[in-house]
Amino acid sequence: MRAFLVAACLLLSGTVSAQTPLPSVPLPPDLDRVLRDYETSWAKKDAAGLAGLFAEDGFVLQGGRPPIRGRAAIQGAYAGSGGPLSLRALAFAVEGPVGYIIGAYAAKAGDPDDGKFTLTLRKGADGKWLIFSDMDNGSRPRPGPPPPSPTPKP
Repeated sequence: MRAFLVAACLLLSGTVSAQTPLPSVPLPPDLDRVLRDYETSWAKKDAAGLAGLFAEDGFVLQGGRPPIRGRAAIQGAYAGSGGPLSLRALAFAVEGPVGYIIGAYAAKAGDPDDGKFTLTLRKGADGKWLIFSDMDNGSRPRPGPPPPSPTPKP
């Protein structure tokens, strides 16, 4: 838990330039499998395969959309979604049956990051890591508010 708080503080501190991508970190094989299986299912547009990577009561948390909870709802939400995807880890930690991966994504390995994500993980009864929550958002700057309308002069 302490490592999680340190990583979160570092990421929120803004000490690293937004122009310089953070380096990838290697993951242990059992955590790396989660990312590679996600990439494979996304590339195949396999909503059932994606949903199967989640805990039965898992969440998908996407910007601008309400939370999605449970494998059936996740499968429905991902129906028809997918395409090229490359995931890379920026940080991770595991404490007993709970862990997380903070990462970045792009359409192709080596391309500039299109966005970032956090995966919170929980070990299933079979010892396999499952996604409990997947939160992602894009890295492109959001457009600012529209300019104010000119005020009519009396």
